[in-house]
Amino acid sequence: MNANHLAKISVELNIRPQQVAATAALLEEGGTVPFIARYRKEATGTLDEVAITAIRDRMAQLAELDTRREAIVKSLDERKLMTDDLKGKIAAAETMSALEDIYQPYRPKRRTRAMIAREKGLEPLALVLMAQNPAIDPAAEAAKFVTPAESTVTDELKVPDAAAALQGARDIIAETINDDADARAKIRDLFLNEGMLKSEVIAGKEEAGAKFKDYFQWSEPIATAPSHRVLAVRRGAAEEVLFFQIRPQEEDAIGILEQQFVRNTSPAGEQVKLAVKDAYKRLLCLSMETECRLESKKRADAAAIEVFAQNLRQLLLAAALGQKRVLAIDPGFRTGCKIVVLDAQGQLIHNDVIYPDQGQHKTLEAVETIKHLVKKHEIEAIAIGNGTASRETETFIRKLGLPTSVAIVMVNESGASIYSASDIAREEFPDHDITVRGAVSIGRRLMDPLAELVKLDPKSIGVGQYQHDVDQDALKKSLDDVVVSAVNAVGVEVNTASKQLLTYVSGLNATIADNIVKFRNEKGAFKSRKDLLKVARLGDKTFEQAAGFLRIRGAENPLDQSAVHPESYEIVDRMAKDLGVTVADLMRDEALRKKIDKQKYVTATVGIPTLTDIINELAKPGRDPREKFELFSFADGVNKIEDVTPGMKLPGIVTNVTAFGAFVDIGVHQDGLVHVSQLADRFVKDPNEVVKVQQRVEVTVVEVDLARKRIALSMRSAPSAPPQRRTDGEQHAAPRTSPAPQRTGQSGPTRPAGPAAPPRPVQQPQRRPQPPQPAKEGWFSIAIKDAKK
Repeated sequence: MNANHLAKISVELNIRPQQVAATAALLEEGGTVPFIARYRKEATGTLDEVAITAIRDRMAQLAELDTRREAIVKSLDERKLMTDDLKGKIAAAETMSALEDIYQPYRPKRRTRAMIAREKGLEPLALVLMAQNPAIDPAAEAAKFVTPAESTVTDELKVPDAAAALQGARDIIAETINDDADARAKIRDLFLNEGMLKSEVIAGKEEAGAKFKDYFQWSEPIATAPSHRVLAVRRGAAEEVLFFQIRPQEEDAIGILEQQFVRNTSPAGEQVKLAVKDAYKRLLCLSMETECRLESKKRADAAAIEVFAQNLRQLLLAAALGQKRVLAIDPGFRTGCKIVVLDAQGQLIHNDVIYPDQGQHKTLEAVETIKHLVKKHEIEAIAIGNGTASRETETFIRKLGLPTSVAIVMVNESGASIYSASDIAREEFPDHDITVRGAVSIGRRLMDPLAELVKLDPKSIGVGQYQHDVDQDALKKSLDDVVVSAVNAVGVEVNTASKQLLTYVSGLNATIADNIVKFRNEKGAFKSRKDLLKVARLGDKTFEQAAGFLRIRGAENPLDQSAVHPESYEIVDRMAKDLGVTVADLMRDEALRKKIDKQKYVTATVGIPTLTDIINELAKPGRDPREKFELFSFADGVNKIEDVTPGMKLPGIVTNVTAFGAFVDIGVHQDGLVHVSQLADRFVKDPNEVVKVQQRVEVTVVEVDLARKRIALSMRSAPSAPPQRRTDGEQHAAPRTSPAPQRTGQSGPTRPAGPAAPPRPVQQPQRRPQPPQPAKEGWFSIAIKDAKK
């Protein structure tokens, strides 16, 4: 461990040095973030996963900086350019930008104008001018460097006159200014803090790029530009619709350089002044704009990734129905509704197809099929995918007169089609087609969203903004962290978990997860956590990291069903022995647990935080941190966008949260947008302060645009006019269609529909509010009546 790095991290993150050092040591020993946060609280001073992750990431950044520092030192040493002063500056550089600025004058370059001027012998003249002695005459000094007529030097190296000599000297001065580390730092700060992001449409692209219309003439400070607008402009440029620049006022930049390099108004000073302008316009401006573009992209990426990560965590930790017998339906019109029956463990035991909308005979068959399956398999819940024909199918099911104990639930099927065509699904169901696999995924997603969603690439779940535009490596790293955190927060039943779910358990990887599954298939269910040590490649270190997050239901030792780590079993045994009871008694009897004197069991490595966790776990072994599952249903009679009218108050579920608002599913195959200005009666800077993915909300319809299939919603007590409708992605979500891999994630700015832009008020629609109206009698109503006859 680098002591300087630890001290720096301590200051930056405002965490005590001892905590940083202990966490760094545990990370270097192979500890995972969930393990350290849960089972090493005494060492870290009870740091949470967020703080531990921040320490881990900053350590990696500083290690990368050191690697680059070493490469620069090696390069300078090999070229015999290193000096003690230079070595000290390189060692003191605290950022990658500062390090590169120091290296800038020594970086191998292509042949520059300054190099040519030096080859002509003009560097002494440049030094004379830089000294800015008021007594010298630049023209007279330059005349000394004019090549004599009788000279035999090549034409390339000749200096024909004094003007050419002065130009060459200014080229040398301009490059010197460009290579100056202090100057670069000042201009960089100016770009980042005072630069203006300006975009305009490329001539002739007005019609083709209409979705970027709001950015045809756009300008705002880059320092405060929201991430979604930065990414929107960049997307417009990538699609060759927009041209954009990020630049401060030119006079401000030149003024900063003149203050540093121009000492007086002498003739020599005027030459330096000319060189300053040339240095900025020809060299510094372009390189600093490039850096500013990269830095602003990095910032925008970080903000967009954070939005995605927050949404993904909320989706993964959505309430689970649990181990219930489920009939799952993937709705469809022409191809019918694919139905599957799953047992309480999620295993497929039956599949079929029904056609409830294709004539009386088929409808009657569908009715009898559903009723028969519900009765035969004692179905406890029916899961209906929320794609095409979902509301029609829901209405059909609800009119069958099934027992009230059978829950009917709409399930977000985003990503189900991707799973059904994946290698994972083919391996799991080699004898079934993608329609069956998709229906199975819908049913399992109701039973346990986390266990099913981990089988998908997190990016395909679709709860972010601009996920295809951001740094893909950074996105993957962040989303993987979220999945690991969520999986270990809930814990995993080792005897039923899929290989994909086990892969995300602390300390495990794909190979060990596969070995666990093979072991239980060949040897039978694990009876204790100790049995895990019999699995190939699962050694003591892996066991240490993983065991606490793996549960074994029905194990001989009741602690194996809990989050108590095996290394603490001895403590629990002592607690029970001291009270003259069994461990099982402790877990059953709250009165016994209250008698435990935690201070009695404190050791050098086990303190009150861990002991508190142990006692809490004894009270609720293997407790699930997810919220309790509650039924939800959309408004009756509002099944399609044509049923929606301004003024309606409707129940909905938040499907995606972005920087500019939240998309809400109101059950009409088209998400509506609650703009950030409509989320609450108070000012809201971050929508995540108010809403989260899967949250149930009541919204008021503000505007409906049937032509563009857009719905503006509000959560304010007195909804105001919606932001101006645009052709960009901020204002609408993707239609829900069954095969689409991203119903909500491609909503708004993530879809090619275009970028997000700031709200602009428009006149309030004049349509009078209408209460929900019952839908006209459709095929399902007629079919049910015929079937009952």
